[in-house]
Amino acid sequence: MSTLITRCAAMILAALTALAWTGAGAAAGPSQENVMQAKELWVYIGTYTWEKRSRGIYLAKLDLSSGQISAPEAVAEATHPTFLAIHPNGRWLYSNVEVSDFQRQRSGAVRAFAIDQSTGALTALNQQPTNSPGTCHVVVHPAGRHLLAANYAGGSAVVLPIRDDGSLGPVCSLVQHEGKGPNSSRQEAPHAHSTTLDPAGRFALVCDLGVDKVYSYRFDAERGTLTPNDPPAAVMAAGAGPRHLAFHPNGRYLYVINELNNTVTVLAYEAATGAMSEVQTIGTLPEGFRGNNTTAEVQVHPSGRFLYGSNRGHNSIAMFSIDSASGRLTAMGHEPSGGRNPRNFSVDPTGQFLLAANQDTNNVVVFRIDGTTGRLTANGSVASVPMPVCVKFLAPPK
Repeated sequence: MSTLITRCAAMILAALTALAWTGAGAAAGPSQENVMQAKELWVYIGTYTWEKRSRGIYLAKLDLSSGQISAPEAVAEATHPTFLAIHPNGRWLYSNVEVSDFQRQRSGAVRAFAIDQSTGALTALNQQPTNSPGTCHVVVHPAGRHLLAANYAGGSAVVLPIRDDGSLGPVCSLVQHEGKGPNSSRQEAPHAHSTTLDPAGRFALVCDLGVDKVYSYRFDAERGTLTPNDPPAAVMAAGAGPRHLAFHPNGRYLYVINELNNTVTVLAYEAATGAMSEVQTIGTLPEGFRGNNTTAEVQVHPSGRFLYGSNRGHNSIAMFSIDSASGRLTAMGHEPSGGRNPRNFSVDPTGQFLLAANQDTNNVVVFRIDGTTGRLTANGSVASVPMPVCVKFLAPPK
């Protein structure tokens, strides 16, 4: 693997210290208290816009008492905003632009939006190329000063600074992966599929489907640079195709969903060094299933007791219980996703509901989560939205 790192164009002056659901100060955004006291949540939905079937990013509202979701409305015109990230202060939203030809460059892009604090509507701030094609995933660093993106077609990960007004600066760091895997149709080259920050924001973990590795990079929060860690990666089984990962709330374990061999790998995580070691690998499909399937999303319940993964083909959400001492998983069965191709899903921050985005049936289905068993039950609430891919929650400001 070769690495290219360039310096940020300018220093970011305003430092925001925040966790994923906590604003940087009383007036900065939605606090954890706001989330837990909210009567409803805003639900942002990213989509594919093939043949103009979708307009871009949609907004619905989830009633936390009834579990009913409102009809989604388009709030931003955008091209293939398939993955979304919300700033810790709750005032800005970011999306990828999943293309390979942006402004006549072989590149994808990322876009910044301001969130109307009264209505949830979005106003475009700016967009920046990622200097690498096929941008498929975005995440905001916990301190709120940088955006990280993964580029599937380019096999790279990049960092962009977030300016004081929420807009994005040019790419200030890029790491390029090299190699391939045994699956000649899907692993002919590196394919970075997601970037996840560890709870402290010190390390960035990049799942690369094409080379069967989860790379570990030290993140410099001042300069916004990525530096290969030592050891540089956790190696998955040949042909596994790591796609996304999720941390356990205790920060000692993480869970990698492998798209190509339909498994979840449990990794023990060393917070001080960013090192990862395999604990367990378990399948996401029921015994005897012989159809075509690939996995997509993985999330840990806020309680840390349950884990969920999506199966595309079997069209289900796989459910697991988590042993808190070892991090190991025990399969609990499967719940039909309520449509075809559940590309993404999200558990709301109160832990009551899971929303599954079924891309091929143009719907988002609401499931109630049993707090004792972790099992899912469809509550009958379904939102129609064209080609949904990503679901993100935000508590409206009080």
